[in-house]
Amino acid sequence: MSTSSATAPRVSFEFFPPKNEAMEATLWDTIKKLEPLGPRFVSVTYGAGGTTRERTHATVRRIREETALEPAAHLTCVAATREEIDAVARDYWNAGIRHIVALRGDAPPDAAGYVPHPGGYAYATDLVLGLRKVGDFEISVAAYPEKHPEARDAGSDLDYLKRKIDAGATRAITQFFFDPDAFFRFIDKATAAGITVPIVPGILPVTNFATVTRFAGMCGARIPPYLVDLFDGLDEDPDTRRMIAATIAAEHCLRIRDQGFDEFHFYTLNRAELTKAVCHRLGIRGASPEAVAKPEHEVV
Repeated sequence: MSTSSATAPRVSFEFFPPKNEAMEATLWDTIKKLEPLGPRFVSVTYGAGGTTRERTHATVRRIREETALEPAAHLTCVAATREEIDAVARDYWNAGIRHIVALRGDAPPDAAGYVPHPGGYAYATDLVLGLRKVGDFEISVAAYPEKHPEARDAGSDLDYLKRKIDAGATRAITQFFFDPDAFFRFIDKATAAGITVPIVPGILPVTNFATVTRFAGMCGARIPPYLVDLFDGLDEDPDTRRMIAATIAAEHCLRIRDQGFDEFHFYTLNRAELTKAVCHRLGIRGASPEAVAKPEHEVV
């Protein structure tokens, strides 16, 4: 888990599938800008209620076919039977996709709350167990340094993470946070609980403070008062906002790295600039775009 100061950390990037042609152009511009940084993998999300399923599949396949990147597909339990989910997983395996981010998933926006599909995988632990039967995937799962908003308490939330790991997950990626101390406390508790797989901190550079505040409310991430103060008055000043955002995210990453962590997962929101700036501060320069060659991916 540790790294020397002379060694750049490893990174991964998260994207979401585009809704229209303009958003698709933005996404692929972002992918091309970040590809030279050599991420360990890039992941593509599902929308709430599985609403972007087909677009997620299409984006993952295109990344696999047209870039040198290693794609990881998000897969959720929502609105699908076990057979349907298993079929998607097999399709990914046959297409050479070897990494799945296994999540319970969010309920559709018009639903009162999450209800398992009667013929589906009820929760992420069940999904991990099912994926293990389909293929020898690398499986990442979610972790919540400040507790999942639906969890009874932090202890039960940590117990559930342990069950996902015991079911066969190989890595946990945290929800974003803005308090490194909360991440450190969580790591101490996870270690005490016997969790030994890598837990990768999730980093969200602030592109729009109002949007991030909304996201934080949905996932249970606390926004410290100092952050509110730093972004106060910058709603109409995007250039200054981006400078502040990159500085804060880089400071958090450097502090986490000083504690021996050598891997970060960036929630890019399909924008390259802030993530690229933070990576540069971490010593990740990457190759020139012209030097990035698309390998021949093996499909079995």
